[in-house]
Amino acid sequence: MIDVYSWATPNGHKVHIMLEETGLAYTAHGVNIGAGDQFKPEFLAISPNNKIPAIVDPDGPKGADGKPFALFESGAILIYLAEKTGKFLPADPAARYSVLQWLMFQMGGLGPMLGQTHHFRLYAPEPIEYAINRYTNETRRLYGVMDTQLGKTRYLAGNDYTIADIAAFPWTRSWKNQGIDLDAFPNVKRWHEEIAARPAVMRGVEVLASARVPLMDDKAKEMLFGATQYAKH
Repeated sequence: MIDVYSWATPNGHKVHIMLEETGLAYTAHGVNIGAGDQFKPEFLAISPNNKIPAIVDPDGPKGADGKPFALFESGAILIYLAEKTGKFLPADPAARYSVLQWLMFQMGGLGPMLGQTHHFRLYAPEPIEYAINRYTNETRRLYGVMDTQLGKTRYLAGNDYTIADIAAFPWTRSWKNQGIDLDAFPNVKRWHEEIAARPAVMRGVEVLASARVPLMDDKAKEMLFGATQYAKH
């Protein structure tokens, strides 16, 4: 039984979806990032960067200390679960690296840039036109990159559904808030609708969703975007 420490965010959804897709048994533990749970010592012990998600797998590889295997960073967790189950990551080297490059595209580009777009369009204390334009334009560019690729292949890394798609999909669920007209990216729209209809995906995005507070107060915003009281100087 894998323990998942997470929240209903795009990065959390990646792992929830992957666990549902693979059929692995797991228990989800809510880490309320608006309340500061991510800074608690027990969570930092498995996720030193104070970010969700993280997992603990008692049936994973044992380190020198003999403790259950703990892992943080959503991309690393997806690779680990794919290798554990033999699903959604090809064994063929060329196909495998194609998947990994699109996974890194999400980790290094799509996630961070769309996250900034959300922040400056929705949560910044005052509108900053330069930041809104910069990140919205970059978001549109990234959707364009995906649209071009998905005009060639059914899924991001080829004709098979993989962890690259599982990683990218949750970030595109809020396309309206990102200033995106999905009709302008027909290949992304086709891909998005196909993945959204998968039963495991529908189950995955509901994990911990009922625990989220729709509107954030000032304390929650400080925990998510400031948290300067936890920074070392």
